[in-house]
Amino acid sequence: MSTRIGIVWNPSKVDGDEIRDAFARAVDETALHDSDVHWFETTESDPGGEAAGAALAAGCGLVIAAGGDGTVRAVAERLGAPGPDGAAGSDAELGIVPLGTGNLLARNLGVPLGDARAAFVRALTEEASPLDLGEVTFVSEAGDESTQGFVVMAGFGIDAQMIAETDDELKAKAGWLAYVESLGRAAAGTEVVDFDLAVDGGEARLEQAHTLLIANCGALQGGVTLMPDARPDDGELDLLVLRAADAVGWLDAMRNMAWDNGLKRLVTGADAAESSASTGRLRARTVRVSLSVPLEFEIDGDEVGAVSAFEARVFPGALSVR
Repeated sequence: MSTRIGIVWNPSKVDGDEIRDAFARAVDETALHDSDVHWFETTESDPGGEAAGAALAAGCGLVIAAGGDGTVRAVAERLGAPGPDGAAGSDAELGIVPLGTGNLLARNLGVPLGDARAAFVRALTEEASPLDLGEVTFVSEAGDESTQGFVVMAGFGIDAQMIAETDDELKAKAGWLAYVESLGRAAAGTEVVDFDLAVDGGEARLEQAHTLLIANCGALQGGVTLMPDARPDDGELDLLVLRAADAVGWLDAMRNMAWDNGLKRLVTGADAAESSASTGRLRARTVRVSLSVPLEFEIDGDEVGAVSAFEARVFPGALSVR
């Protein structure tokens, strides 16, 4: 293999000797002993973007993100985000070795979990496929504006509140099950709010809901698929507007997810996801939201604090992922 390989790895997720041993075993299995490999560590101040930039500067045509969702997101953003002139971020391909708690993109793409050697083998041998990159510009509660990329989903409501409520120590011990423990407190802490929602440059309309998710991929931890129509390479974002405010609303939402967009689709072969009284489903390339009150916001499983407004967009096929 003549491609120069850059491995961006998170030392807080795995021991250096352990990750190098997993890579060496993958090289032995694939017989790619002539690989030109360069290693780049993430730091507390750099979750992976600068390290990925260093890999590109070193001429790496394959950059493997070895870490959790934050590392994968940062590397993907650096590889795929267009520059100010709209030109593609890079031609380098992305590989993933999932080492975190959620491993959301890896779950959606079928990358092996819990086996770094197998994930390295896949990154070294698979052909690359296009992957859309999302980008969200948000205004913090203090009025500061920031822009970040995402590869899975972003939004406010139960998911963001659940992440904020999750105990870090429990997460380290129990993995993604720690999110289940915080779900009840998250549900109790979210209330229906007013917000203006505009899609694809259209007129804003008033919405009342407690959760809005904007997704590039549809699957979460534990095999839960919130957006069955979401495809990471279709050039669109999928929206879930959850309005359930009482027992009747939650029963309707559960029916919509489990029956309308679950078993019923399997039986009938329906193509499009169905909405309901408490669950709205939309598709768009751009989304603009203005909130009546600041709410906690998450991007690919990482909380970024409370936001008052945000705009999301998609860059179709911006990434090539193995």
